[in-house]
Amino acid sequence: MKLPAHGANPTHLLEALGLEQTNHALDFSVNINPLGPPAILKTVWHELYQHISGYPDPNARELRDLISQETGLKSTQILAGNGAAELIQLLARFLTGSEVLVVDPTFSEYASSCKSLHCRIESFALSEKERWQLRADLILPHLQGKRALFLCHPNNPTGAIYSYSEILKLIQGAQKAGVMVIIDEAFYDFCENDITVAPLVKLYKNLIVLRSLTKMYAIAGIRLGYLLADEQVINKLKACQPQWSVNALAQSIGKMCIQDQEHRKTTVDYIAQERDRVTTRLRELDYVISDSSVNYFLFRDRKKQRLDHLIVYLIKNGVIPRHTANFITLDNQYLRFSIKMKEENDQLLAILEKWRYDSFVDKRV
Repeated sequence: MKLPAHGANPTHLLEALGLEQTNHALDFSVNINPLGPPAILKTVWHELYQHISGYPDPNARELRDLISQETGLKSTQILAGNGAAELIQLLARFLTGSEVLVVDPTFSEYASSCKSLHCRIESFALSEKERWQLRADLILPHLQGKRALFLCHPNNPTGAIYSYSEILKLIQGAQKAGVMVIIDEAFYDFCENDITVAPLVKLYKNLIVLRSLTKMYAIAGIRLGYLLADEQVINKLKACQPQWSVNALAQSIGKMCIQDQEHRKTTVDYIAQERDRVTTRLRELDYVISDSSVNYFLFRDRKKQRLDHLIVYLIKNGVIPRHTANFITLDNQYLRFSIKMKEENDQLLAILEKWRYDSFVDKRV
């Protein structure tokens, strides 16, 4: 049975499981902001109509200028893209035929994109026993012969954040070894504390930082992300990027999103409060929950080795989880759940409480 490679595809998941389609299920597999896009977008939506007939700025200069102000980097160190997915594919082209190290479990697109361009992938696995934390001294020996290291921070799917000092050791050790360090910060802006390594781009030419506007601003349909790197790296990537890659609507919407700091603050406060409430209750029910700092968490039922039956149970009760069959090292022994609105989270808690009770009463489950 081949399950879909990403969340937010409930139709494909149900087809793969041979289950009837439903129009009313809550999709906990999609990990975008539950508060939705910034309100300003609805207010000015009719004004955006004017952008659809003209060609976009091929260099997204105004958008990059705003990102420059936010990050403190030069606009020449910024590349806008048609979502982080396009930027990952550009990086894969940049690395064609190389050996690459990926810290797992993590977003599957790093490996799949690199494999499509004949890269050889080595996986370095983090473990639940170590609370999904990384140690630079264990990873650095694996950089020998590699051209790049992919690291997701905060991690997807665990939501874990890593020690700044350990990340710095990785970057410095990789620089000595002539290895690029690619850090995906797609969820950094959900964290209560500032965990970004973007300022280090000024100091380390081997550092590349990926970001997405899809998650925080709930604009998955628009497709917008950006990349921070040394100017020479930016120029090489830009040379491989299709012309007019970032459309005019995306550029306009991106500028409004980046300037809406209130939306971001409201989101961070809400996510922190709801995440603490939900994960506390799940731990009380004796589930294993990752120490997440973002808008999703990793879940394991310590009483079940695999969660195939629980996935079906959840779906039949109106909840779509994110399976982990395609996350290296997880082997579908875990599920990922996003944080949604309180009423929806309550429904998830009620279903998992019933599953715990039913599992206790009926050992056949």
